[in-house]
Amino acid sequence: MSWTFMGSYGAVSARERALRTLYDEQAGALYAYVVRLLRGDRYRAEDVVQETLLRCWRTQDLTPDQQLRPWLFRVARNLVVDEYRLRMTRPQEVSSNDWLDDLLTRPDDVDRLLSSLLLKEAFQHLSPKHRDVLYETYYAGRSMRETGQRLGIPPGTVKSRVHHAVRALRLAMGVVESDDETVGKKPAWWYSSAA
Repeated sequence: MSWTFMGSYGAVSARERALRTLYDEQAGALYAYVVRLLRGDRYRAEDVVQETLLRCWRTQDLTPDQQLRPWLFRVARNLVVDEYRLRMTRPQEVSSNDWLDDLLTRPDDVDRLLSSLLLKEAFQHLSPKHRDVLYETYYAGRSMRETGQRLGIPPGTVKSRVHHAVRALRLAMGVVESDDETVGKKPAWWYSSAA
């Protein structure tokens, strides 16, 4: 870390020499403290340390026997807290393209309408048996056993029909299955040893 100090290195006055001594003795520890407060943000930490030392120079007696470390650390902490509070009261800043990305990825009523129309059209391509099991399990929220009792078929048959109905619905909607979605095959993340 390279510290630069305001003013010339040929400081003549006793006050400037005292400030230079204060800087040499306290700046490193103060900087480390502020970096921890700011969770590693070194650029902001440099600004806080500089402002703290300026306030010390303006308001404190810089005699050699005065203990300024507690005062410096308290002022630095207060500057960090004040900056945080100020940021929390202002509206969040966004980059020039964030709002557009957010707008384009957020589903709206038109997207929902188009999706429902597409789904309704694809649903018409299913057989009545497949439509019935999808209606009972997805729309009505019934379990495989409840659907089987309601339709008069075994739960295993319900499960098989749901599986084939979903595949047929995907095909009708033009959704392409990945290799992990083929019949009977589980995706790689399913197995704990795959990670």
